[in-house]
Amino acid sequence: MPPTLQIPTCLWAASKPATAAIQQALLTPATTKPYTPSRTLTTTARTLYKQHRVPDSTIPIPSVTAPHPEIPPYPYGPRPFYHQSNTGLYGAARIRFGNNVSTRNEIKTRRKWRPNVHHKRLWSEALGIMVRTRVTTRVLRTVDKVGGLDAYLLGLKPQRVKDLGPWGWRLRWRLMQTPAVRAQFAREREALGLPPVAEGGGEFEGGEMLLPDGTVAGEELMTETNKMLAEDAEFELGSEEADDGFMREEEKPAKQ
Repeated sequence: MPPTLQIPTCLWAASKPATAAIQQALLTPATTKPYTPSRTLTTTARTLYKQHRVPDSTIPIPSVTAPHPEIPPYPYGPRPFYHQSNTGLYGAARIRFGNNVSTRNEIKTRRKWRPNVHHKRLWSEALGIMVRTRVTTRVLRTVDKVGGLDAYLLGLKPQRVKDLGPWGWRLRWRLMQTPAVRAQFAREREALGLPPVAEGGGEFEGGEMLLPDGTVAGEELMTETNKMLAEDAEFELGSEEADDGFMREEEKPAKQ
């Protein structure tokens, strides 16, 4: 019969130094960094867009999420639904919900449709660079139809401003700071017969403003107007001598 006590004895003898080494390693304070796997799961939002620098300008393209006090607030505010649309050109797109209906038993299963969103680089003629942004395919078709990103951002219709969203509103403001767009607005004002705007903004050249009848509204007139408003005084819009009978109520003849 072969010996049976030698194998456990040998195993115990061989494992005793290893156990002592493990205990010594556990008692020794760690001097190296803990092991981290090569792929980690994180919820930290990465940088959305790394925009190029605008040539010959010190004003960078605004960030998507960082606060910018110099930019006027978006008139419609951030979108309460589908918050992802606040960081791109999504138009009026949002997640749609519906049902999948089986053809055999007509069993309904809830489902949703997400917008077709892509990361694109769109050329801006006024900025002279490619602007990185998230954009839906429907907005891309609109950009091609109107003639480029600049024409899309500078649209004047209220629905266009509503479709821009907070990110499009910031791009619109940055576009209006370029000399090309400012020159375009100056030509449009000149074509409409309006006086040019001063560099400071808010007043016309010379610090004076024209009234609808063509007279100049100086400081004295504005002071007098503010005083009358404070005293709740009545304004005389015209004299009786200059009355041409417009919208005058005619007296009806009395019935006999």
